[in-house]
Amino acid sequence: MNKAVRHAISPRRAENYPEWYQQTIKAADLGENSPVRGCMVIKPWGYAIWELMQKFLDAKIKETGHENAYFPLLIPLSFLEKEASHVEGFAKECAVVTHHRLETGPEGGLIPAGPLQEPYVIRPTSETIIGYFYSKWINSHRDLPLLINQWANVMRWEMRPRLFLRTSEFLWQEGHTAHATAQEAEEETLRMLDVYVDFAENCLAMPVIKGSKTAGERFPGAVDTYCIEAMMQDGKAIQAGTSHFLGQNFAKSSEIKFADMDGSEKYAWTTSWGVTTRLIGGLIMTHGDDDGLILPPRVAPRQLVILPIYKSPEERQEVLAYCRCLQASWQELRFADEKIRVAIDDRDIRGGEKAWSQVKKGVPLRVEIGPKEVRDHKICYARRDQPSSAKQFVASSEFTAQLPQLLADMQQGLFAKALRERQARTREINSLAEFEAFFKEDAGLAGGGFALCHFDESASDHELLKTYKVSPRCYPLEQATFTPRAEVGSCLFTGKTSTRRVIMAKSY
Repeated sequence: MNKAVRHAISPRRAENYPEWYQQTIKAADLGENSPVRGCMVIKPWGYAIWELMQKFLDAKIKETGHENAYFPLLIPLSFLEKEASHVEGFAKECAVVTHHRLETGPEGGLIPAGPLQEPYVIRPTSETIIGYFYSKWINSHRDLPLLINQWANVMRWEMRPRLFLRTSEFLWQEGHTAHATAQEAEEETLRMLDVYVDFAENCLAMPVIKGSKTAGERFPGAVDTYCIEAMMQDGKAIQAGTSHFLGQNFAKSSEIKFADMDGSEKYAWTTSWGVTTRLIGGLIMTHGDDDGLILPPRVAPRQLVILPIYKSPEERQEVLAYCRCLQASWQELRFADEKIRVAIDDRDIRGGEKAWSQVKKGVPLRVEIGPKEVRDHKICYARRDQPSSAKQFVASSEFTAQLPQLLADMQQGLFAKALRERQARTREINSLAEFEAFFKEDAGLAGGGFALCHFDESASDHELLKTYKVSPRCYPLEQATFTPRAEVGSCLFTGKTSTRRVIMAKSY
């Protein structure tokens, strides 16, 4: 009789994927819901992951010539009213501040008592408030391009919250740039999209498809929206980042004008782009298994954890001395141009509980050291991307020599695995029957994914899309990656002529 395999997370992914996701967050101690509906607390382990994401991405943003600044959280309502399509797109998600003072009411409770002359909106995004300042800062073509980024929180009232994926308040970076020509602005939009691709694939080990959004999926007020889309293990898509070419729409509403070289007055061309803490949710669902979180080494707050094992005070002293010696040696080694992050877990809890806690947190490498390992100058190690029971015993000197390459292999291996899974679940669909079979309701981990369909945008509200909760994610910018031939086809839903395929998927 086979012994049942033990897993740290219940339910397993195949049993209830949404609940597995919530339990993985809990087991890894990443975050939890707050008393404010739709908002979350990001706990230290989750925030440390975000800080690493922020660190890597911030460096890339600065390499492309951008500077960081900070703009107000509160936006006058009149600023939003200037851009009709923008406010229409965000109106239902806005949180509005209407009073500035609290007083004790007749029942003893606090009541708002100082009505504001003009309400403020807690920023859902900052185009309008930044546009106001750009109109003051930009006067001449010599002031362009203006390249600014901010790291901030935003609020978009969320009716169906889910930790990291959809919360009313979340953290992000938002870049806002102004240019003298449309060409420069479009080049900037695509340049930053490529920065996001590099970040997602090389830091998060998350394969993404870059594409352009359909008109119905564009950012409110944008001329073009570009995105990176990633596939999660249940076949659903997550929009992992966006970059918007705003044309002159926001420049005109905010009066961002400049004197050109010929002396004529022109409106600037602007862009905006951003990624959010949603990427932590994407990270969980791209790499996690039935034991919980798996972190790519580049965004693991601790890349290696040493677990000392001993039974007596004398053994403790001996084992810990050896652990500290190894820690000092290993954290001088470098992976991805940084010193390796090594910690010793000497908490006063059972060894098995200690090991499982590091498994559930997704720590890439665990090293167990007891008196025998000290005597033999060996170590016992386990990789998080392999079964928890798979352990290897090697000489400590051998492990030291191969440690940077081990982390590199894990980083690349996680990306390759996710890419294989995406490729296996990406299919050209050429009929409604195929479409329905692909997106049947019980697909879950066993079916569904990315469907490449000929599509006419007049079909955006087609009943089948609503029935299966499917939406057009993007037109891939590199069509040859998916369709190795130029082709003309017919929209699945309208029969109209189509010259390119769109990615259809369920999404978060």
